[in-house]
Amino acid sequence: MADPERLPASAKPITETPAQTPEFSEVLRVFARIGLLSFGGPAGQIAMLHKAVVEERQWLSEERFLHALSYCMLLPGPEAQQLATYIGWLVKGVRGGIVAGLLFVLPGLGVMIGLSTAYALYQQTDWLTGLFFGLKAAVLAIVVQALVRLSVRTLKSGFHIALAVGAFLALFVLDLPFPLVVLGAGLLGYWRSRFTAPVTPSIDAGEGWPALASQLLSLLFWVVIWQLPLLILWLVDGFETLATLFAFFSRMALVTFGGAYAVLAYVAQVVVQDYGWLRPGEMVDGLALAETTPGPLVLVLSHIGYLVGFRTVNGIDPVIGGILGALLAAWATFVPSFIWIFAGAPYIERLRGNARMSAALSAITAAVVGVICNLALWFGLHVLFREMHRIPLLPPIPGKNTSGLLVPVLSSLDLAALALFLVSAFLLIRMQAGMVKVLAFCALVGVIWQVFTG
Repeated sequence: MADPERLPASAKPITETPAQTPEFSEVLRVFARIGLLSFGGPAGQIAMLHKAVVEERQWLSEERFLHALSYCMLLPGPEAQQLATYIGWLVKGVRGGIVAGLLFVLPGLGVMIGLSTAYALYQQTDWLTGLFFGLKAAVLAIVVQALVRLSVRTLKSGFHIALAVGAFLALFVLDLPFPLVVLGAGLLGYWRSRFTAPVTPSIDAGEGWPALASQLLSLLFWVVIWQLPLLILWLVDGFETLATLFAFFSRMALVTFGGAYAVLAYVAQVVVQDYGWLRPGEMVDGLALAETTPGPLVLVLSHIGYLVGFRTVNGIDPVIGGILGALLAAWATFVPSFIWIFAGAPYIERLRGNARMSAALSAITAAVVGVICNLALWFGLHVLFREMHRIPLLPPIPGKNTSGLLVPVLSSLDLAALALFLVSAFLLIRMQAGMVKVLAFCALVGVIWQVFTG
């Protein structure tokens, strides 16, 4: 086992010694098991991590686990995967962080690639159509449930409620870019804190600040690793679309506050309306696939990457192109999580107690509620109605797709989808049924419905 005193600053945990120091082989076994069983979205995944490392093995104290969780919730990207990486880093340095973060993602990524292959090859079969009919209704209920839970936890003042409503209107009515909405909310929160929040010192974790040169070298190393595929894609003829895809998801990795539900609204806007890579229904299908696989929900981006690679890469087998697209999307999305932990944690840890930074991040979280509301409504319209049209609110801009208020054609309401959505919502919210059980139930109902009506 490596001596912690000999590790570079970016590799050394800046916290107390774990209650139990595990062997590296045990870290491998524990996180491999978690990666295979991490269903249920971030809430279920965080609960599983807590049970494994705090309750069962005492690797971390309760206080230390919550400290790590609080940090990860402030970062863009999949918070559960970042928490797994953080825990691995605490108990076994960089090596432990890499293993924990990868094992949290790889099982679900393998399942997602398999499901995306079946989806791309057999999308038009009757049983698969029925399957996704049922899953879409359940996914809509899951998104509504996430909106309710996040609203209760987040909207604790009139200011935060106003931010959520403003974010929703900016996205759904004005069609503003998601990053602009998030940045605006953060700036408003910071500005307001200048008049309402006292100036507080940063938290000191008990050690001196890490050497700036060491941290910059660590940051540079991980950024090069992160963007290396883009350089390779630029050098290969015929892979221009994959290079665009990788660059787009790299940008997404920097602004994905609020998890998969929040970022999907903006991703849908770009890949469906701007690039034309996918159809609206395929975005919902991808989220349904992600809900049925272990690992972070942002694995839905690998489904998008698969379809783009399957359809656009010339000169190679479409399945190979799809796998390549899925791997590139995953690389662009998940590698930044290692950057935040290994290069940024020693500094960001000491800023958690800063009142103004906390106010800015709290404002962003409130705006995310509006983003998820926009996503829920966007999904709901595409799941429950067969036809829609847009009512322009602003003069058209040359070279930009028409934006405006999305309005359903009421006569196109799908009563079967509405009924299945209401049943799913009742089971999830009222009966507290497990998400996997609800998804399986809706999938079965969808297949049966397709058999008798198709």
